Amino acid sequence: MNFIKHYTTLAVLAVVMLVTATACNDKPAEAPKAASGAAMENLKIRYIDEDSIMANYNLAKDINEAMLRRQNQFDAAQKQRGNEISKFGNAMQQKYQNNQYLTEEAFNADQAKLQKMQADAENYLASLQQSIQNELNQSQIQLLDSIDNFMKDYAKKKGFDMVLRKSATLFIDEKYDVTNEVIEGLNKRYNKVGGKVAPAPVKTEAAPAKSTAPTVSAEKPATPGQVDLKKKD
Repeated sequence: MNFIKHYTTLAVLAVVMLVTATACNDKPAEAPKAASGAAMENLKIRYIDEDSIMANYNLAKDINEAMLRRQNQFDAAQKQRGNEISKFGNAMQQKYQNNQYLTEEAFNADQAKLQKMQADAENYLASLQQSIQNELNQSQIQLLDSIDNFMKDYAKKKGFDMVLRKSATLFIDEKYDVTNEVIEGLNKRYNKVGGKVAPAPVKTEAAPAKSTAPTVSAEKPATPGQVDLKKKD
């Protein structure tokens, strides 16, 4: 799992943007072969630019902001734990060099404490990482379902037979581009229901076991980055 520290565009998942209007169900199941060419010419096809939707749909932007807050939370926790472990480790080193450990038991006790701090830090960061990943997964599902449901309703109302992704075509005339109309419709619907992704609660630990660590190797969680509308095969 890669956690993008310096992002340019948010990065992420897949949604089906090929939509067949429900109205098409009323058409004959099979057109006469002689008329197949004419039927193809009469198809009402439009396309959307998925990158523009991800950059301008308010839900996508809110999810991005929420995940960046979570990224900052993870970075802060990792730095804090690292500083605490380094501080304790340096203090141990100083005591050892200055012959301040009067017994082997005292040294072993501090060494055991340091090891526990490292283990606690790794466990905490792993738990935080998993929490952020779960939140990201849910946000992606919410975003992709939102777009998918809107596109089906939009295509039906407009009487379109298909709405394609621009990236899935080799060439398509710009006159069939409905991206701006779709973005406007998505944001209108999103704002109507109040919008905004609630920020994740920041976990505060009761009496942390003094740890974060340069030695802690928990991976950083993935950020939404750019939610990718390209369908995975």
